[in-house]
Amino acid sequence: MSPTGEPFNVAVFASGGGTNFQSLLDHQNEQGLWRVALLVMNREAGAADRARAADVPVRVIATRDRAEEDVARETLTALEEHRIDIVLLAGYLRRIPSEVVSRYRGRMLNIHPALLPDFGGSGMYGRKVHETVVAAGVDSSGATVHFVDEEYDDGAILGQWYVDVRPDDTADTLAERVLRAEHRLYPSAVDHLCRALAEGHTPERMKDVRLDYPPKGSQNRITNEDEDEV
Repeated sequence: MSPTGEPFNVAVFASGGGTNFQSLLDHQNEQGLWRVALLVMNREAGAADRARAADVPVRVIATRDRAEEDVARETLTALEEHRIDIVLLAGYLRRIPSEVVSRYRGRMLNIHPALLPDFGGSGMYGRKVHETVVAAGVDSSGATVHFVDEEYDDGAILGQWYVDVRPDDTADTLAERVLRAEHRLYPSAVDHLCRALAEGHTPERMKDVRLDYPPKGSQNRITNEDEDEV
């Protein structure tokens, strides 16, 4: 709950189908700390259908060929109209105007499909990330939730979920397992942030989770910490 005793109002920014958006929708009522009050998109896509099915308002704010200050003004107006406390980026593929970042500093999160600070930065999104991870020959990838600042994938890390990279992985097989981790990490990270804000302090970094995905047909196994400690 916010200091007023009401759930924090959350805006989710997305550009695509919205599976992370759906994971946030599905989780929001479990503790009553926050609620999704707005979906912001730079174009119509599948996430909008998910929002409308859940009676969440949708605002499409075009960004192509527009001055940043115009996008910032329209974005901030939408956030103010819906009394937004926290902003969550969930597959949003446009740069957030600096004025918006400044207004929501410490209350804006992003999820990235790799273990930052590696495999991040401009142009590193979607399948490209997983292709680069597999090509690098590393033994771990995963998901990172971090605070948003003015640089791509540069803000302080709030939490990470490790996923093994298997010898036979392709970008697609790795992406599938990382996405499953994202769907579990992001809602927990939002809970963690909201609890800290309600108590009036900056959240500490969450405990990292290492999830070993066994062969198909068996259950997931947490290898070093219980899932509830995310």
